[in-house]
Amino acid sequence: MADCCASAGSNIMMLACSGGSNVGQLSNRAAVELTQEGFGKMFCLAGIGGGISGFVQSAKDAPVVVAIDGCPIGCAKKILANNGIENAKCLLLTELGIEKDKNLDPIPAELEKVKQAVRQICG
Repeated sequence: MADCCASAGSNIMMLACSGGSNVGQLSNRAAVELTQEGFGKMFCLAGIGGGISGFVQSAKDAPVVVAIDGCPIGCAKKILANNGIENAKCLLLTELGIEKDKNLDPIPAELEKVKQAVRQICG
């Protein structure tokens, strides 16, 4: 496993879109906090998007991959599909009732909602 963005030892690989909106930043912050709490490991979506072979193979080898997309554009999901990673679980934050806007500071209640949704999709 490529280890410059995440350490080995977890069965759950989280890939957040980390886009320039509230839902993008919520996806990123949720992945960071869940990693810090010991629930899975955040991994480098950009490395997969760049087609870096070690990153792509790590995602293909991960037992559980979760794509956390902020909005229906679905960049994380599309990056995985474009790199042949087809068994990912996909979470779309706007489907949780969170409206996309330009506020880059995650709202704590929404952050908890996202973290709970990630836990559930992996359960």
